[in-house]
Amino acid sequence: MHSSIVSGLAATKPFIAPESFERERGRPLRLRLGANESMFGASPMAIEAMVRASSQANLYPDPDGVELRTALAEGHGLSIQEVALASGIDELLSLLARVFINPGDTVVTSLGSYPNFEYCVNGVGAIIQRVRYRDDAIDLEALSQRAHETSARMVYLANPDNPSGSWHEPSAVLAFIATLPPDCTLLLDEAYAEFAPDFAIPAHAAVVRSRTFSKAYGLAGARVGYVIGSPDHIGGVNKIRMQFGVSRTSQIGALAALGDQDFLANIIKQTAEGRKALSSQANALGLKTLPSHTNFVCIDMGDRPTADKTVTALLERDVFVRKPWADPLDRCIRVSIGTPEQMEMFGEDLRTVLLS
Repeated sequence: MHSSIVSGLAATKPFIAPESFERERGRPLRLRLGANESMFGASPMAIEAMVRASSQANLYPDPDGVELRTALAEGHGLSIQEVALASGIDELLSLLARVFINPGDTVVTSLGSYPNFEYCVNGVGAIIQRVRYRDDAIDLEALSQRAHETSARMVYLANPDNPSGSWHEPSAVLAFIATLPPDCTLLLDEAYAEFAPDFAIPAHAAVVRSRTFSKAYGLAGARVGYVIGSPDHIGGVNKIRMQFGVSRTSQIGALAALGDQDFLANIIKQTAEGRKALSSQANALGLKTLPSHTNFVCIDMGDRPTADKTVTALLERDVFVRKPWADPLDRCIRVSIGTPEQMEMFGEDLRTVLLS
């Protein structure tokens, strides 16, 4: 028999995978621009390292991930005791929910932010309180106010945000932290931090930060994430994490990716150019785009019915994009940045859809 928490949950998935659309339709997608994967691929150094490591697939990974954690700690100016590994941010969100949240606790987040977090909170029997976006960006003041009103145990802030693409400067985030209730932990999801102009904030006792190799580093399929926090926070994570959660091949690939910062810098540059090009394509069609500090852009279609219709029409052309699910951003479609060739193809498809 299921636990009382699981029995009370609806049978649902946070996302419908692009593979599901391919199976349903019986043919592959031409453009896969709905999952914010890197269309530029991973560092050749990382790929080569993983190919070599695959010959040792018979061996367990280092459960402590010491080499990778050491490199990450050095890169962030931290001690190894302030870093823990997990199989991507999704597992991190689940772990952090279990570490910091009790059944019945209140957690505050933005209405429309990354739905996997809500999925994890529901799984520990906590209560979600949602705050609407303001001016198409996360409303820090409203988040803080709701946290006080509900005696929230945790606040979730994605910075940069998915799906809006908005970003708050470190000074604004630090000022926000100072306004939170004293017993409230801020979970700062920095999945897209490498794309932001300045993503570093000083270590803070009330903050845990989740990072990933899935976006800028192009290793979404390898499933490598890490959390930054105080030794006490990391100690809590280590009590419940899967000891062999990050494979040997993935650890080696992530370590090699960290060593190829020239590749990373080029990806960030190409992504910025792609955002600009996609915005220009949208503007030429009479559409506006939301400012973005990520590897995707939200195109404002004017209203939800038009956005829904556009997503469906693009899928009929084997072009996969997504749209935010909550008002006010549900009037937009969200498009991942691809190569120049892919962006040109998408622009032609979007034009065809709009003119049909």
